[in-house]
Amino acid sequence: MLSPPSIQAAREVALPSSRRRQATLSASFRLTGYGLHTGRSVAVTVAPAHDDHGIVFRRTLGRGRMVDVPALWTFRETQPLCTALRSPQGPLVRTVEHLLAALYAHGIDNALISLDAEELPIFNGGALPWCEGLRASGRTESGAPLRSIRVLRSVEVRQDHRTLRIEPADALHLSGRLELSHFAPMHWSGTITPKVFTEQLAPSRSFGRAKWAIPAKIYGTLMGKPLLRGANLSSTACIVGGRILGGMTVPDEPARHRMLDLIGDLALAGVPILGRIEAAHTGHELNHALVAALMNDPAAWELA
Repeated sequence: MLSPPSIQAAREVALPSSRRRQATLSASFRLTGYGLHTGRSVAVTVAPAHDDHGIVFRRTLGRGRMVDVPALWTFRETQPLCTALRSPQGPLVRTVEHLLAALYAHGIDNALISLDAEELPIFNGGALPWCEGLRASGRTESGAPLRSIRVLRSVEVRQDHRTLRIEPADALHLSGRLELSHFAPMHWSGTITPKVFTEQLAPSRSFGRAKWAIPAKIYGTLMGKPLLRGANLSSTACIVGGRILGGMTVPDEPARHRMLDLIGDLALAGVPILGRIEAAHTGHELNHALVAALMNDPAAWELA
């Protein structure tokens, strides 16, 4: 898989033979929808890829031009309310976190993701359509060994009342809490497996308060900027006061969605991470700060 230099420089250690090999999809699948921020229609094809390919996004531009951007933290660019990657050739790929989370949770290490617009579709705000596509396509393991990042010591990042810490563990385990005004404290904890992700996290939707989202959507539309232009009641969980319009799809839905986003952001490490993460009020910026802090501290992890 494509890897930043810090991964290549880490020492490698042997893991038990029960650890899986690299895997890709058994067949391609295609989904269409609208972007949350751009509001534009987009078609996405998720296709198998060879060993050590990693997850790569390919944008189709005008006149048959195509550009690739690897799903790696070194290509991440700050954009409002999403995770975005900037190609070395310039074009952006926006709102990649839900698909990356689904690929990560389902053990897909190599895939080529082609899209004909800037932003991946938001669907209903969750990741279930991606999970359904992956399940229908199937998964094929190769003979190539899979590398993983094994955390050796605690790494923590903070931002005001937000904290995110990773500690050594034999699998990816998340524990997250979130407190929103007018709501009781929310929490989710679990070890990430395909079943846990699909049933407990993938149904959770992107969310926001109407009093902030509506002005932002109007601003984005009037100014022609990619900010919540595709947001509506079918693509997001809209919070008004102390309730979510239409109710929650799963208990503590906002906290679960923050964990969904966290998995997608962790996927930008390039290989699976074995560690226990404690999260309080985390979001994309803090997630990326943790990945950068971990990757820039080679004494904190080893390549297994």
